[in-house]
Amino acid sequence: MGLETKLIQKMGQSLLMTPQLQQAIKLLQLGRLEYKEAIERELLENPVLEELRDEGDSRSLPSPDPASSVEPTVTAPLSNGTADTEPFHEALPTEPKADWDDYYDSFTDYQGSASAKGASSYDDRQPPEVVSTRGRSLEHHLLEQVRLYDLPLKDSVIAQNIAGNLTKDGLLESSYEEIASTCNCPVEDVARIADIMRFFEPVGSCTRDLKECLLTQLESIGLADGLESRIISLHTDKLEKRKFDAIAKAEGVSLEDIAAAMHTIRSLEPRPGRPFSDETTRYVVPDAYVQKVGHDWVITLNEDGLPRLRMNPVYSEMLKKGDADTASHKAYLTERYRAASWLIKSIHQRQQTIFRVTESIMKFQRDFLENGVEGLRPLVLKDVAEDINMHESTVSRVTTEKYVHTPRGVFELKFFFTSGIRTDSGTDISSSAVKDRIKAIIAAESSRNPVSDQHIVEVLKAEKIEIARRTVAKYRETLGIPSSSQRKQYF
Repeated sequence: MGLETKLIQKMGQSLLMTPQLQQAIKLLQLGRLEYKEAIERELLENPVLEELRDEGDSRSLPSPDPASSVEPTVTAPLSNGTADTEPFHEALPTEPKADWDDYYDSFTDYQGSASAKGASSYDDRQPPEVVSTRGRSLEHHLLEQVRLYDLPLKDSVIAQNIAGNLTKDGLLESSYEEIASTCNCPVEDVARIADIMRFFEPVGSCTRDLKECLLTQLESIGLADGLESRIISLHTDKLEKRKFDAIAKAEGVSLEDIAAAMHTIRSLEPRPGRPFSDETTRYVVPDAYVQKVGHDWVITLNEDGLPRLRMNPVYSEMLKKGDADTASHKAYLTERYRAASWLIKSIHQRQQTIFRVTESIMKFQRDFLENGVEGLRPLVLKDVAEDINMHESTVSRVTTEKYVHTPRGVFELKFFFTSGIRTDSGTDISSSAVKDRIKAIIAAESSRNPVSDQHIVEVLKAEKIEIARRTVAKYRETLGIPSSSQRKQYF
């Protein structure tokens, strides 16, 4: 059988991920902050795109076609089932020819339009409570005390290495041997400097583990030889299991003495570096609002703070009139114009998709809007996908890191997708509603006699909710609630 090369025509279908489609998918799954950064990055890279900051930016500039600007505000009542999701485009006045002087004069300061006093107006800046400030780090705080201690140069170098090798909790991350190797000094010198620094403010930092941290704090208040120190040094395993009777028997003291010692131990700080944590609070900005107007629930997309885009009219005029100097310049502008046009279309599609998915979710979860968490119904991605005729993967991308503001609070869209538990009446109840009920039962318990998982099962069974004890334990652990033996207050 001979081998030969042939040309064969073949017809078939295949799905190709074009760069434009990849960009649309990427924009769809980005959270609000990442989405804003992506748009601002495109504004820097593409000269054809420009941002509309206020009405004054566009009064003297010609406008391209109506689809070349992004100024979306999508609002519709939930009860209608369908809504006109086409963005509103305000027609801009046109001029016969763009003038470069007028074009440059029309620009305003990047930070806002200048006021009468010469200051800039920051319309899109964050409120004061959102602006985060970073205080001094634990390392800087400790090094200030090192300078006040007036250590020799060699010891100061060791202290700097110790302060620079702390975890966010304030505990020493590296061993004495590693620091000694770095500083080219004996291990005894590292231990000596660390023994000095562990009493610096905050007391207990620069220690190697939690036990040493707590013992240092007890030593600083004169309890180095007290019952509290012996409990931490000798009975850590019993303390973790809350076996206070065994500790009292081993130490030969009464439970009242153990109670007093435990009161002191609870006042200690297991994470001395906590006040110096550089973790900033990230405030959630909702992507949509759900408000009740009359008897209808109205959904509005939140566009505050997001850039509004349009095509640069000067470059549009240059392409129309053929004013580009060379063919390469024209090809570049044409490619940038197409990229900007596709970006604007992708933004429109993203906003409409978020609106449609949010509208469908709120339609299924209307009881939640009326009654709270107990009104949540079981919901899966397939239900929403079939309702709005989209693929499940698209719905999954939309609900990732997207938040909605409701009268019940701000929730991620994924919060509304929950599994169901069958009740005796034959209906399904959301697992989130069951978790909320478990939390309420535990919140009402006695601290001296906490309810067990089996007792919670019996309470829910009386409410016609059939659930296994292991499921209750799983939900309780998901909520971050310890077991009944760990919740029990002995003193």
